[in-house]
Amino acid sequence: MIRVLGRASSSNVQKVMWCAAELGIEVDRVDMGLEFGGNNTPEYLAKNPTGLVPTLEDGDFVVWESNNIVRYLADKYGKGDWATTTPAQRALNGQWMDWFSNTLGPHMGVIFRTLTRTPEPERDMAAVKRAVDAGSKAWKLLDAELAKAPYLGGKAPGIGDIPAGCAVYRWYNLPIERPKFANVEAWYERLKTREPYRTHVMLPL
Repeated sequence: MIRVLGRASSSNVQKVMWCAAELGIEVDRVDMGLEFGGNNTPEYLAKNPTGLVPTLEDGDFVVWESNNIVRYLADKYGKGDWATTTPAQRALNGQWMDWFSNTLGPHMGVIFRTLTRTPEPERDMAAVKRAVDAGSKAWKLLDAELAKAPYLGGKAPGIGDIPAGCAVYRWYNLPIERPKFANVEAWYERLKTREPYRTHVMLPL
């Protein structure tokens, strides 16, 4: 049995759970982090010294960092479009996963944390505005890519869609003013037709 240690509300946990569901993997998820605690215990830190979630246990094998976990699951258990069987597939998926972490993800983090975890009187709305503006530039880049194909990996969804796919739900459901990106919106609508996405990503904010 594979175990995922981390709370369902974490977008990083959602990446892993969405991927596992697409691959048909049975997972035992254990609530951990934020209100659940447990991620700063010596036992947890021995598995994941960052103290962050998620951590994945596959038998005796332990791995952390959400994008890396997704890559591991696809390499080991992937089938069809969700498999990563060639260096080219790994590279194409990896570029969008790393791009998200380095470019779009930090801006989305500012928006989400400020609007959902910070008491209203303490919110830095100027920082939110800057993050929305910078994030919009990143979404514009993604919109141009999605004009070429329905998914980031081509004609079918794959693990390269997962990080930005988790973020796009928040982008369209947080109370912000956002530009219209027709291709991103169409991609989001396609993702919403997938049960694993609805089950593990489309959760209350």
